[in-house]
Amino acid sequence: MLIFVFCFFACDANAGEIVFEKDIVYGKGGDVDLKLDLARPKEGNGPFPAIVFIHGGGWMGGNRDMYDDDIQTAAGKGYVAITITYRLTDPDKTTGKPKHPWPAQIEDAKCAVRWLRANADKYHIDAKHIGATGASAGGHLSLMLGVCDETAGFEGHGGNENQSSRVQAVVNYYGPTELASAHAATKPGTKKAFEGLFGTTPDKAAEAYKAASPVTYLSKDDPPMLTLHGSEDPAVVPEQASLFSRAAMKAGATNIVTFFNGEGHGFKKGYARETAEKQTYEWFDKYLKGEGTKP
Repeated sequence: MLIFVFCFFACDANAGEIVFEKDIVYGKGGDVDLKLDLARPKEGNGPFPAIVFIHGGGWMGGNRDMYDDDIQTAAGKGYVAITITYRLTDPDKTTGKPKHPWPAQIEDAKCAVRWLRANADKYHIDAKHIGATGASAGGHLSLMLGVCDETAGFEGHGGNENQSSRVQAVVNYYGPTELASAHAATKPGTKKAFEGLFGTTPDKAAEAYKAASPVTYLSKDDPPMLTLHGSEDPAVVPEQASLFSRAAMKAGATNIVTFFNGEGHGFKKGYARETAEKQTYEWFDKYLKGEGTKP
């Protein structure tokens, strides 16, 4: 489905006409067709940098439609933007065992990045400049895209295996960075989201939790990463952002954290939302369009 949209207030005050496409199959996750929605500038030959938006929902809920407005905003700012479906854990209500355990989620996210590169000519994408962003579980997956190269073992077999899945900039909205300690510190109802990834608790699967933690893979070769986090977040505690920042500094990686005073899990105040969006596009403009770019 292809739709032409002229953005007014719903997208961006300075945006032009964009093209919005829904239900594009970007790969296979086992026997599951993986789909994305895409928005891009209608005018201009590009190539345009790209951004992958990854929804949250504890890896067990949510859907790509949550970011349809956001990708149209991004397109109005000169990006090719996609919002992706990925396999949710869908844990069994009796046993807690996931239908799609880790690493299905990061395999699908990596597949989406490879799809962008494989289709760069068709959609006028600058394949050397791709960013990732998401909130909560989506923030976690965005960080994993940033810190995990092909040697991490999360490429999967969803398609376009001849393309790189690396991204060049990340904006993480309050995603967990060290899963075992995030599980320990979160409120009881949220623990099930972490356990749903592996079907068990950290004490019974310490290595699995470690292998799914962005902090495990930090290196000086990582792309620039920005984390936006509420100071009163009960679901993913602020210490998750702090410990990642300390580890990034030690590893020589570029990482900046902004804490939003009084905000919980998700930014409710208009000022916080507006400031977070402003910082997001300043970050992507700098590292995907500007002099700060890392190819």
